[in-house]
Amino acid sequence: MKYLIRFVFIFCAILSHFLLFAQQNPKVKEAKPKVKTGNTDLNIVRFQTISPLDTLIIERIVGMKGKSHNGEYKITIPQNDLSIEVDGFKIIPATGLSTWIDFTPAPGGAMIMGDLVLSETDLKPVQQEVIRLGLTITAIHNHFVRNHPNVVYMHIGGTGSTDAIATRAKAVLDKIKEVRGNDPSKGNASSESVNNSLNIAALDGILKYKGEMSKGVYKYTIGRPDIQLREHGIPVTSFMGFNTWAAFQGTPDRAAVAGDFAMTEDEVAGVIKSLVENGIEVVAVHNHMVHEQPRIFFLHYWGIGNAEKLARGLRAALEQTAKKNTTETMNMKGH
Repeated sequence: MKYLIRFVFIFCAILSHFLLFAQQNPKVKEAKPKVKTGNTDLNIVRFQTISPLDTLIIERIVGMKGKSHNGEYKITIPQNDLSIEVDGFKIIPATGLSTWIDFTPAPGGAMIMGDLVLSETDLKPVQQEVIRLGLTITAIHNHFVRNHPNVVYMHIGGTGSTDAIATRAKAVLDKIKEVRGNDPSKGNASSESVNNSLNIAALDGILKYKGEMSKGVYKYTIGRPDIQLREHGIPVTSFMGFNTWAAFQGTPDRAAVAGDFAMTEDEVAGVIKSLVENGIEVVAVHNHMVHEQPRIFFLHYWGIGNAEKLARGLRAALEQTAKKNTTETMNMKGH
């Protein structure tokens, strides 16, 4: 009996100690760390409400009409005051001589991306105005070589409320007018048509696309729907300049083609090799954006010669990209 009492006493003492310890050390639920996705901009856009563009505000502030496409709004200004020639061929707006600014919906208003055609005299003051306005410069490059006079292309970007970003866009366009001393769209130096007697059906058959004719320039615009491109988390579309294009003029035996390839980093070497091996001159390799995902490169080229041979060279370069063997018509103007 004495041993039983001692056992019960010891058991109760142990049990009391255990209960006291449990009260002082409550079980804490382990906090799981938050997983960072690596694309903060994309997450922000996903959880914020994006309202449709108010295109009437843009039109009223900028003072010119644009073109709407799937919720975006683009203003295009042909540089009709510039008389440019390359290797005996006239360069007109349809060949890539147009300034454009695209507005797309973004949290808090709109995001713009633009491509400004500038003379060497325009470049410095327009740069200064872009920076003064709080916009960004994302690329400066050429489209041609041996062009007289020389022009460069400057890409800009920015975000803000729709009225604020439209006001900044107008200020940039006004600065170009001020420096040039005229309204580029109202000139007539490059507004005329160019010669084109090409066999369009033959070119379509080789390239496996259909283009559209504008003042003698037959232009193909080829999107990249295989790539879901975003800048600051906002989708970048073909309408916003994410495309490959080719602009033909001339005769079957002596044609000129100018254009741009949009490429992933793994496609750059193959496209350049195919173009050069087919006698097409690569004149620029560059970026248009700086925060895009995935990374995209752009390449400008210029070729002179038999039209069908040039088309076969372009088709060989297209085969180096993921966009292959598709026949379609694209109607995305703006370059």
